[in-house]
Amino acid sequence: MKSLVGVLSVGVMSGVVAAGALVSPPAANADTVAYLVNVHVRPGYNFPNAEAAIGYGQSICDRVSAKMGYSELVDQVKADFHTTDYYQAGYLINQAVNELCPAQIWQLRQSAAGYTPF
Repeated sequence: MKSLVGVLSVGVMSGVVAAGALVSPPAANADTVAYLVNVHVRPGYNFPNAEAAIGYGQSICDRVSAKMGYSELVDQVKADFHTTDYYQAGYLINQAVNELCPAQIWQLRQSAAGYTPF
């Protein structure tokens, strides 16, 4: 009986592993709607319209793709929005990369490694 249970367990686990191999993780796709909900409606950025919000987010993606340093990127966003609030700038950068250009997340993380806002 013990060996039958062992064989059945191995068979079931093999089926689970095989099924898992057929399911791949979802591809990183842009989610413009999520970006707009998170930044266009949020106070503090005052984008005149959705197109301006998306355009600014895409400019962040372009800067990350060009390997701009995180510190410089934060400083530029703070200057663009006339704020000294790191969290406001960091939030916008995070939303842009996560929602508009998720393939750049790794590049942003590498650039931000060791960064301290204070």
